[in-house]
Amino acid sequence: MPLDHPGEKPHDQLAKRLSADMDAVNTLIRARMASENAPRIPEVTAHLVEAGGKRLRPMMTLAAARMMGYPGDDHVKLAATVEFIHTATLLHDDVVDESSQRRGRPTANLLWDNKSSVLVGDYLFARSFQLMVETGNLRVLDILSNAAATIAEGEVLQLSAAQNLATDEGIYLKVVRGKTAALFSAATEVGGVICGAPEAQVDALRTYGDALGIAFQIVDDLLDYQGDAKATGKNVGDDFRERKLTLPVIKAVAAADAEERAFWSRTIEKGKQEDGDLEHALVLLDRHDALTATRADAMGWVEQAKAALSEVEPADAELHALMLALADYVVERVR
Repeated sequence: MPLDHPGEKPHDQLAKRLSADMDAVNTLIRARMASENAPRIPEVTAHLVEAGGKRLRPMMTLAAARMMGYPGDDHVKLAATVEFIHTATLLHDDVVDESSQRRGRPTANLLWDNKSSVLVGDYLFARSFQLMVETGNLRVLDILSNAAATIAEGEVLQLSAAQNLATDEGIYLKVVRGKTAALFSAATEVGGVICGAPEAQVDALRTYGDALGIAFQIVDDLLDYQGDAKATGKNVGDDFRERKLTLPVIKAVAAADAEERAFWSRTIEKGKQEDGDLEHALVLLDRHDALTATRADAMGWVEQAKAALSEVEPADAELHALMLALADYVVERVR
């Protein structure tokens, strides 16, 4: 089906194809986010979990497992684990970034407070480890626990890199691999592991998730400068206002002359922003084709993801085709 067919985006098609599994994941999530002793936990969690996200990461776990012919139900626990890890990181991220909006709604830290967001995030991390253990598979425990550690490492690296003009594309890639791609790659890798797929196939699934996650984050960074606020749930220029040195700006800084570099230093490093600065930033990005180059990078990573997935020998060809289409869809928003 064409990607522009209303209601038939690849993630919508995946959701339909995996509807029974996704229903089981959602039921498990609701059951495990409950707390008899602290009612604020399900309140805060539900605010984010029920906010209408695509559940893309857990869906990738389900799709990978079913694509490789998995007949059991432990993939449901792994998918719920992935969603809990993701939700926990979002709660923590919004506190760190002092965000007030997520998916077009007020953030949990704004509605409640920072302490509640941090502690509920901790609770979800704990729940995720309980679910991992219940599968009885030490390798998936190793993969997902490593991913959780890598995510935290990426966030800490970003603290020192985000407002430092010395941050180059290599450092940016390390941050992105930590904060975003680690969970994408783990989500697809455990789908292959749980069904006992050959090692080469598991490696291909991991590579697919890694490249897709990098492309996903690059597109997200690109949309911050040219996206539709209604579609993205965030205002254009939020990253600039929050002084985040993302890939488009890194490319513009690398090509900047002394005057332009002084502008980036004032607005990003020193945080002294004035009226009209965002508009001037957009001019500089356009002057050095930074947005075009960033888009090309995203498309390159998508091609790597598709190449890796093409090495997989699926038991379910339809799911394989949908996961290939999903990679294309990630960059479809910025073509």
